[in-house]
Amino acid sequence: MNEYSNYASPAKIRDRRIKGGMWRFIFLAPLLLSLGGCHVVQSTLSSSGPAASRIASMQWWMLILFCVTTLIMWVLFTWAAIRKRGTLEEHAPSDTGGGQGWILYGGMLSLIVLFVLFAYGLVLMASFPIHNPTHSDTPPSIVVIGHQWWWEVHYLGYPSGPKFTTADEIHIPVNQPVTLELETADVIHSFWIPALHGKVDMIPGHPNFIRIEASHAGEYQGQCSSYCGKEHALMRLLVVAQPAAQFQAWLKNESQPGAEPTAPEAIQGKQVFLSAACMACHTVRGTSASGDLGPDLTHIGSRRYLASNVYLNNDAYLAAWITHAQSLKPGCLMPNLPDFTGKQLLDMVAYLRQLK
Repeated sequence: MNEYSNYASPAKIRDRRIKGGMWRFIFLAPLLLSLGGCHVVQSTLSSSGPAASRIASMQWWMLILFCVTTLIMWVLFTWAAIRKRGTLEEHAPSDTGGGQGWILYGGMLSLIVLFVLFAYGLVLMASFPIHNPTHSDTPPSIVVIGHQWWWEVHYLGYPSGPKFTTADEIHIPVNQPVTLELETADVIHSFWIPALHGKVDMIPGHPNFIRIEASHAGEYQGQCSSYCGKEHALMRLLVVAQPAAQFQAWLKNESQPGAEPTAPEAIQGKQVFLSAACMACHTVRGTSASGDLGPDLTHIGSRRYLASNVYLNNDAYLAAWITHAQSLKPGCLMPNLPDFTGKQLLDMVAYLRQLK
């Protein structure tokens, strides 16, 4: 042995580090996943409306049946594994039959469980109101149109108030059922607010309807649940349930034209906005901007999120979205607009932020 025999080679050190990292990953991955699940905002088991509560009750029964069935199967597997087998001489010949009863019992149990769940599902679906657009005493209050990849929202005068258009946020009053008409502007989308109701598809040329109701004030996250293209996962939706007085105040404010800027930078930003390509795709009521390719921006400053509820609505993300939307949401219709000077960009952000 020489003086270097107690030292590991660089290759061995690298292998040890790789193995150590693998073991750390194996032990830490379940912990990280469990911690990540602590902040899930979309859960079908956490219901906040009558329809979602009925769906959640069915899911709980399905979960209980699954657990009971799994337990029975594991008991039978364990019994089959540890029971006394005897010797070859003690066993009856293989052609004597037997065991058909177990097959019959298993098949009957499966049929009973599936039949009960099927019947329960039919009763559940029958409990949801079916909207007939030609014979209905509750016409749609809101029309939601799915786009790749954002939501266009039209208020039709709820209940007898103003009519206006917004995007990506739906405001509803607490403890009042609201009928939504669901349409699509391009491909098949699916409207889903787990805490309020189940999924309803949005099919080209075929309007669908859903009636949602929130039992508690708050914000309820949702999203498109049918694959609709590259940025399907970033097509999120937000429903805001408010007490009646707050909802009426929101309706009144939202129906107004865009606020006139008063700060010098916001005044300058309005001029930049109206002289750029923005006005060809977006609408700001009360100005010459009347494009309909993108979301209505009349009150964008009051919205909680940007880019179909993916990024927080703050100055940094708003500036990034204006200049490099393709980096934040590749494939969206919003093009990159990198030609603004720093001063122009700051002024435009100031203008959009005061549109509340």
